[in-house]
Amino acid sequence: MSANQTTKHILIVDRDVASVEPLRQKLTDAGFSVRAITDSAAAVSAVAERPPHLVIIDWNMPGFAALEVIQSARRARVPQAVRLIILSALAAEQDIVTGLNLGADDYIAKPFSVREVIARVAALLRVRRGDGGEHPDTIAIDELVLEAATNRVTARGRQLNVRGVEYRLLEFLMSHPGRTFNRNQLLAHVWGDTAGVDERTVDVNVQRLRRILAEPGYEAYIQTVRGFGYRFAAPGAIA
Repeated sequence: MSANQTTKHILIVDRDVASVEPLRQKLTDAGFSVRAITDSAAAVSAVAERPPHLVIIDWNMPGFAALEVIQSARRARVPQAVRLIILSALAAEQDIVTGLNLGADDYIAKPFSVREVIARVAALLRVRRGDGGEHPDTIAIDELVLEAATNRVTARGRQLNVRGVEYRLLEFLMSHPGRTFNRNQLLAHVWGDTAGVDERTVDVNVQRLRRILAEPGYEAYIQTVRGFGYRFAAPGAIA
């Protein structure tokens, strides 16, 4: 991490201190500011006092404690949405879908590889402007407008609740209108590191994004190209 880059603050919420200590240390070594908390109530307070850039949370905390922390992170008043990674001993497809539907940017099953988690953290918090490959600050297609500076998406003047992975997926596709990407390409560009990530993750998030875009009538802009992948284009614009 360069000296002029703002240090990213990460909050780890997990009861098992021993299991996350190597992760905390490696993230610190990588230049992040990291705080580990074992109590959900303390975590909620920590998020309110100093909203982190990213929360890594153990999904298997007692009761609905993890959900409370997640909701607190989502309510945080910061310029950009707090990123969220769920760690869990539950690895069934339905568990992953549930976690993603709660707004998680990523879902990692335990036991996890520290190197893999760090790669995914770096992908979520990567700086995408000023590196020669930035996306436009504002992308507008048929009154669907994405403002990269504020992570704001509007459709015909009305703001949409697009966040996390869905936001990054929409931003990437809208930045390349008419171009088709297969699932592996989308995983690489949107998720950053594909190790241990199933291609079905792309399908799940595409469906979620379509549901968000459905109310203002833009769901058909996320097109399925049979046997290959997905593209963003106005219906009928490409044969």
